[in-house]
Amino acid sequence: MNHATRLLGIGIAAAALMLAGAAGVEKIVITPDDLASFAPLPKTMSHGHHESRAKIDLGRMLYYDARLSGGHDLSCNTCHDLARFGVDPRGGPVSLGHKGKKGDRNAPTVYNAAGQVAQFWDGRAKDVEAQAMGPITNPVEMAMPDPKRVVATLRSIPGYVKAFAKAYPGVKQPITFENVGDAIGAFERGLVTPSRFDAFLEGKKDALTEPEKRGLKIFVDLGCDACHSGPYLGGAGFEKLGAARPYPSQKDLGRYAVTHDPDDKMLFKVPTLRNVTRTGPYFHDGHYTDLPTVVRAMAKYQLDVEALTDAQVNDIVTFLGSLEGEIPKAYVAEPKLPPNGPHTPGPVAD
Repeated sequence: MNHATRLLGIGIAAAALMLAGAAGVEKIVITPDDLASFAPLPKTMSHGHHESRAKIDLGRMLYYDARLSGGHDLSCNTCHDLARFGVDPRGGPVSLGHKGKKGDRNAPTVYNAAGQVAQFWDGRAKDVEAQAMGPITNPVEMAMPDPKRVVATLRSIPGYVKAFAKAYPGVKQPITFENVGDAIGAFERGLVTPSRFDAFLEGKKDALTEPEKRGLKIFVDLGCDACHSGPYLGGAGFEKLGAARPYPSQKDLGRYAVTHDPDDKMLFKVPTLRNVTRTGPYFHDGHYTDLPTVVRAMAKYQLDVEALTDAQVNDIVTFLGSLEGEIPKAYVAEPKLPPNGPHTPGPVAD
C-alpha cells in the first residue's frame, strides 16, 4: 500500500470513528483482525538463554551495586529504578550521571526490554548483556575508568568471589567484565510486566473497559500497530522519526551515529508502549512529558494526521493505560550486598 492510499484509509477510519462517537455508540467490537499485530508477553525473555538462579541472584546484586560506578554513588537502578517502572525517578529529559553530567538521550525503561531487537535508542548493543556493560565505563554515566577497575573491585569483595563462583561453576576465573554484563542481563530477562491487555489477548473479553476497547480500535484503525506491535507493542525494529513530516529537532540523528549510513538518519528503535503511562518523559530526547501531546505528535509526524479529536486522543490514552502491568516486587526487591573486603578500592579520584 502506498503512502497516499494508506493516509486515505486512515482518514476514512478516523471519520467513521468520529461519527460513531457523535452518535453515542459505546459497544465496541474488537475482531481477531484488530488483534493480529499483538501477542501476549512471555513469562521471561530468555531468547535461548537458560539462566540459573545463582546467575540471576548475582545479576540482581550487581544491578543495585553503586560500587560499579567511579564515584560509588550510581548503580543501574539509579537511572532505571525498578520500583518506578524502570525509569529515572529524578525526572528531566535526560539522566544525570557522574558528578551531575547530563546524558545525551532519555533513559528508556528496562522492563520488557530484553525481548527487543536491540538495546539503546540507536541499537548499538545487540542485547541486554552487552548493554549492561556500556554505562559502567561511560565517563558521562557511571564513569568507571576501565573494565580492569571493575574486575579488581569485585575480586576484592569476598561475597562476590563466592557469588561469581556459584553462578559460573567450573570456570577458572569467573569474575570478568563480560560476566558482569552476562549476570545483569540474566536478571533483566525476568523483568516482565503482564497487564490486563495480555488477559484480553488470551480471551478474557471483559479485561478491558469499553473506553479502552474504543481506544484500541482507534489505535489500530489509525495504523499505530504498524510499528507498535508484537508482545512489546514496539521494540521490534527501527523506524524513521518524522516519517510523514520532519521531526522538529534534527540534532540527534539516531542510528546514523552507529552505522554512518545516510539512510539511517533519524532512525530510532521503536519504543515499547508497555507501561507507557508510567515511563515519561517521552521520545529519545525526553521532549514530551504528557501522553495526549505524544499521541498528537506521533499522529502528526508519523502518520500526517492532525484531525484527531480530543475524545479520540483521550480514548487512545485510556487504552494505553491497559498496558500498565504489575511490578514483580519479590523479583526486583533490593538485595543485601556483600560488604567490602580489606583491600576493596574506594571511589575513583578525579
